[in-house]
Amino acid sequence: MKRGEPRKYDPTFKGPIEKRGCTDIVCCILFIICVLAYIAVGILAWSQGDPRKAIYPTDSRGQFCGQAGTPLEKKPLVFYFNILKCASPMVLLEFQCPTTQMCVEKCPEKYMTLLTAYNIPKDFEYYKNFCQEGVTNSMGVANILKNGLCPAVLIPSKSFTKRCFPSLGLKNGKVTVGGQEQVNDGEGNTIPAEDLLYGVKNATVVIEARQVVMKIFEDYTQSWYWILIGLAIAMVVSLLFIVLLRFLAAIMVWIVVALVIVVIGYGIFHCYMEYASLKGEPGANVTIQELGFQTDFAVYLQLRQTWLAFMIILAIVEVIIILLLIFLRKRILIAIALIKEASRAIGYVMCSLFYPLFTFLLLALVIAYWAVTAVFLSTSNQPIYKVFNESACEYSRQTCNPANYSDSPEKKACPDSQCLFAFYGGETPYHKYLIVLQFYNVFLFFWCANFVIALGQMTLAGAFASYYWAFSKPGDIPTFPVFSSLGRSLRYHTGTLAFGSLILSIVQLIRVLLEYLDHKLKGAQNKFAKFLLCCLKCCFWCLEKIIKFLNRNAYIMVAIYGKNFCTAAKDAFFLLLRNLLRVAVLDKVTDFLLFLGKLLVVGLVGVFAFFFFSGRVKAFENTAPNLHYYWVPILTVVIGSYLIASGFFSVYSMCVDTLFLCFCEDLERNDGSPARPYYMSASLGEVLWKDKSGDADSSLQHPSSWSQPEEDQA
Repeated sequence: MKRGEPRKYDPTFKGPIEKRGCTDIVCCILFIICVLAYIAVGILAWSQGDPRKAIYPTDSRGQFCGQAGTPLEKKPLVFYFNILKCASPMVLLEFQCPTTQMCVEKCPEKYMTLLTAYNIPKDFEYYKNFCQEGVTNSMGVANILKNGLCPAVLIPSKSFTKRCFPSLGLKNGKVTVGGQEQVNDGEGNTIPAEDLLYGVKNATVVIEARQVVMKIFEDYTQSWYWILIGLAIAMVVSLLFIVLLRFLAAIMVWIVVALVIVVIGYGIFHCYMEYASLKGEPGANVTIQELGFQTDFAVYLQLRQTWLAFMIILAIVEVIIILLLIFLRKRILIAIALIKEASRAIGYVMCSLFYPLFTFLLLALVIAYWAVTAVFLSTSNQPIYKVFNESACEYSRQTCNPANYSDSPEKKACPDSQCLFAFYGGETPYHKYLIVLQFYNVFLFFWCANFVIALGQMTLAGAFASYYWAFSKPGDIPTFPVFSSLGRSLRYHTGTLAFGSLILSIVQLIRVLLEYLDHKLKGAQNKFAKFLLCCLKCCFWCLEKIIKFLNRNAYIMVAIYGKNFCTAAKDAFFLLLRNLLRVAVLDKVTDFLLFLGKLLVVGLVGVFAFFFFSGRVKAFENTAPNLHYYWVPILTVVIGSYLIASGFFSVYSMCVDTLFLCFCEDLERNDGSPARPYYMSASLGEVLWKDKSGDADSSLQHPSSWSQPEEDQA
């Protein structure tokens, strides 16, 4: 009784039960309410958000530079009145230079001061392009500077990520601007041009991430069609592999094993050759730690330590795979027979191979909705203005209103202060709870994504269970097993799918919160807190894996018997517990072989993508696009190939798991006699007869003595 009550013979049982009722109705209602609330959050975010804040740079008033349909449409660049103010440490805290910023058509091209330009009409007209509106020739230099209407000095600049930065050069080993080693700082002082480097450096810290993102975006625009070709190749290879597995299971499995070992072996050889070729090269012996983080990842490929690390990792993986193959060689032969049976099942239910496309489509919709909502939520803040000053001021860094700042108490108390745009935020209840809405967006993303995956698992489980429990194959198999199973899952078990995916989503959200806390506590010196956080992350990672395993088997039992989630999970757990050794050594070995198949597809496509995009092969030099980071399309193709291969191989994996549970149920229900014949095929019976690891089959006779299903007798 500790392992549950085994199934008893039931002459009326013919596979997935047709007459069933709705399960877990409360969770179904809760899921529908939460989805409707999720839609409401999306509508609210779309009404409040403005993605332009993430695309266009802004001036000191929070206006978008270069936005079409606005007065600033022809002024796409941001100009800093005094770039030296960007050297302030406050820039790194508030992500805003404490100087006036304005939108300009193009950056300054020559060096001049306001004092010299004011006396030359032609120069002053040019100078006014970098001044605020309303500046006239009769205002006087002192009044213009006092009111902050113009910069004190113009420095030759170049556009960099839509911002004007001083055009710095080198002359006799010294930094120059416009050919000059000394420049005016705008306050009547002469400073070395080298001092501008600090302002440029801090200003670029704020936008460095955007620069990397823009380069990656440009790489995608240059290589998107090649990426699609790579993904199409991955799809064709995966489909071809599945088809060949249908007819040549044993041969394909051993080919996969051999090719995986060869591909990893070549990777080790390639890493060694790169490691050896860098010997004696200048800077090749610099360590990764000494180099620090670089946005151009190609720099790391010039280090010997990088290739040594790759070589060690691949060598460890190679040794582990070889040792597993040696110790599990007998189990692999049994697992091959199980894969053959899965191939026969898929042969009768061919439309199951295309079901992952439906899952991909639903997941794409969920991901797109989450991403768009996240962008609109993150850009739904209001512009916040703060007081920026040069001298001591009690109102420094406090919020202000730019509309009437000239007559405000802050301006009177601090005459040299300015009310400048600082960042996007807000004080309304909506803005205060934005972080809550973001977490809700993440939570519903997990829930909906897990629901879609669970729907696919239950649908495929129902289809393959219909195959297994059909005594006369294919005569007793339903006409459209996948569509019939999908209909049953949605009609009767939406609540069960929601229940299982809810439990998994809660664990995943806790893992996200732990990662968030870990990020926040990175600077903390409390080692016990770090240790505790690390333990929690490890425990919840394990818990997520366990829940995924239990959910998967629970969905199989629901697809067959139509019970609620808790009952199905309990039945599946005890059934697996009664066949514990067989689960450990047979089912998992099959998963390992299928994983090697995915590795092979990803490895072949990844190697092809590497040689194509990196230009290592002369035949592709003129065809491959010119990229900032060639690892961007390679990584995209590799990840996409893995997802595609996982989609196709997930059908096999789900088929194996379903057949395995049905197989265990069949053993408990029947005994192979004419009165109680097994539903399993003779080939699957051979698997069981060879596998003596489980106690359920201790009295099992050779399959030749069984009463066989009609197809096997034929």
